[in-house]
Amino acid sequence: MKKQLRTSVRLVALAIASLTLITACGSSSSSDTTVAVDTTVAVDTTVAVEAPQRIVSLSATATEMLYAIGAGKQVIAVDEYSNYPADAVALGTKLNAFEPNIEAIAAYTPDLVIISNDMASVTERLNALDIKVWVGAAPATIDDAYAQITQLGVATGHADEASQLVTSMKDGISTAIDGVQAPAGTTYFYELDNTYYSVTSNTFIGSLLSSLGLTNIADGVEAGNDYPQLNAEALIKANPGIIFLADTKCCAQTAATVAARPGWSSIAAVKNNAVIELDDDISSRWGPRIVDLVKQFADAVKALK
Repeated sequence: MKKQLRTSVRLVALAIASLTLITACGSSSSSDTTVAVDTTVAVDTTVAVEAPQRIVSLSATATEMLYAIGAGKQVIAVDEYSNYPADAVALGTKLNAFEPNIEAIAAYTPDLVIISNDMASVTERLNALDIKVWVGAAPATIDDAYAQITQLGVATGHADEASQLVTSMKDGISTAIDGVQAPAGTTYFYELDNTYYSVTSNTFIGSLLSSLGLTNIADGVEAGNDYPQLNAEALIKANPGIIFLADTKCCAQTAATVAARPGWSSIAAVKNNAVIELDDDISSRWGPRIVDLVKQFADAVKALK
């Protein structure tokens, strides 16, 4: 159970909001071989960089972005969680993103390494080998995600394709949420794993759901913690109108397993068939498939009775 929790939390935080989930931040390295930038600040797209031809991605989200902007042919290795798209999987590489092995990374002779969090001083250690590092930390808002795609486009020589992708994503999300607002007072519970860890409205996921008029029952549960753990009694008492399951893969949770939990059959979301099964991977990343996630959120709101 503890192993499942650590994996779920890491996937969500490194891949979504600030994996413990962590706070969005950029690299603090002052080395001029670091291409890292903070996604919470304005993006300088005028900086010319030589397009890398041997990219190693240790971020499942960045891997999806790279292929979506046409930089897939420049990718030579990815981490073990980069399971999409199929071309990335076909590389057959399984580098460890959480405990990076510098020697294993360097063995690919990359000219750019992409990470989502500077664990174990990866940037400094790779810079010492004259290997550039680009840090794409977990965003706080959808605009931060767009900015990161733009940055990655510039860094890899695919600025135009990145711009087109951002426009396409904006259009897709706009279409999905157009005119969609939950009935006043509609609450939700977002489940990260089956020990009831959740997210508040201050997170990337929370901000997306807030835009649909939903109220988060996890807000204020634990001061200063945007990834609180709720208990079953409090959840049942809160009686959420929608339950989103972001643990269908890691923890094999479904609408049926939720309904079978002691006391949960009385919850409005369960009674009204509003337990929404999400794809763990899509819901824990902030790449091109955000559009699919937002569509699922919007459909859940539109289906409310």
